[in-house]
Amino acid sequence: MAPRAPTFYVLHGSDDFSLRAQVNTMRAQMGDPATAELNTTVLDGRSVSPAAALAAARAMPFLSDKRLVIVEGLLSWLVRKAAGKPGKVALEELAAGLADLPPHARLVFVETEPLAERHPILTAAKTLPGGFHKLFGPPPNVGVWIRNHAREAYGVEIEPQAAAALAAVIDTDLRAADNEIAKLATYVDGARPITLDDLKLLTVYTAEADVFEMVDAIGRRDGDTALRLIHRLLQDDEPLRLFGMIVRQFRLLILAREHLNAGGSPVELSQAIGVHPFVAKKLTEQVRAFSLGQLETIYRYLLDTDLAIKTGKVDGELALDLLIAGVAS
Repeated sequence: MAPRAPTFYVLHGSDDFSLRAQVNTMRAQMGDPATAELNTTVLDGRSVSPAAALAAARAMPFLSDKRLVIVEGLLSWLVRKAAGKPGKVALEELAAGLADLPPHARLVFVETEPLAERHPILTAAKTLPGGFHKLFGPPPNVGVWIRNHAREAYGVEIEPQAAAALAAVIDTDLRAADNEIAKLATYVDGARPITLDDLKLLTVYTAEADVFEMVDAIGRRDGDTALRLIHRLLQDDEPLRLFGMIVRQFRLLILAREHLNAGGSPVELSQAIGVHPFVAKKLTEQVRAFSLGQLETIYRYLLDTDLAIKTGKVDGELALDLLIAGVAS
């Protein structure tokens, strides 16, 4: 005897890309598109009542064996209202209604943030026979996820170094990673693996790599190279955004220098300051060129210059030129 299909689902977590992929798969499993559309309903949880969501799921499907009802954000919305009696009553009524949904119901609660473990509807999904729950969190290793996703979704290989570099700059934004992989896969067209050179040539994240290289040049006191890189970046980006990236880089270098000065090991740096291992490796190499005092002086100068740009006291491009002249000398 086949196991009973769930009648309600709680899909929650910060990995919106994978969560939406799961929802799209469920929509695709509704069968013939003509009848699937008639048996699929999407509701805004901020404006629909629990009773209306339950009623939509209970409605008999048309020429199908199931009805799919997707409810966006209702569970977190009810928690915010639950400080008062109406919110608590609504949660209780919803939990009670989930217990007797008909077999054709596919009621899907979509939440783009993790729910608390004690959320009553999450508890119901864990304990009731018709319940299903899944937490969508960031993968433990984004680089591995990128390599697997490139292979499974686009039929292309991506070299480990290129995957690690992309992971370092997209952090846990898997949707951004998917966009970049799609572009790169089209470029190589299955003829060969995606390389780091492809990444530098095509993705919007090359600015991050150039900022790393520019800071390397500053550490070597190579002002000419640093200026060349800044002006290359300015061809495609706004001065203020570039300045923010530079400020972030030096803030990370300060954290790395403090960690190492306190006796922390390079291996522990990624977890200690909350960056990708690829970034931690680059920071460990880069920070050797600076003392903590030098980094703090540069950081104060950066903050003062940032304020001057935002208040209109100095032009953005000129500020970046002056920055290089001041810190790379």
